[in-house]
Amino acid sequence: MGTFYIAPKIGAMGNIRLSIHSFEHSWLRDFLLKRRKELGLSQRALGMKMGVVHSFIGKVETGDRRLDIFEFITYCRALELDPVEVIREIRKLK
Repeated sequence: MGTFYIAPKIGAMGNIRLSIHSFEHSWLRDFLLKRRKELGLSQRALGMKMGVVHSFIGKVETGDRRLDIFEFITYCRALELDPVEVIREIRKLK
């Protein structure tokens, strides 16, 4: 038999795949929604800016859809946010 590698727990959260209903995900959704509204963008306008259908934006904001890292970067840039700074803010949560 081969050797098994057991990955260490990731960060303070201890779970690499947090629930979409976790505090961190809820905070991020609220943060992105607030920023969209600060910029005066509708879901449709943000979708057009990102090159996606507006229902994608709605699903992200309601928690029906998770963002992968590349989508997150695109989302942040469309909202005139630095993705690295957003991640820094998320790290401060715990």
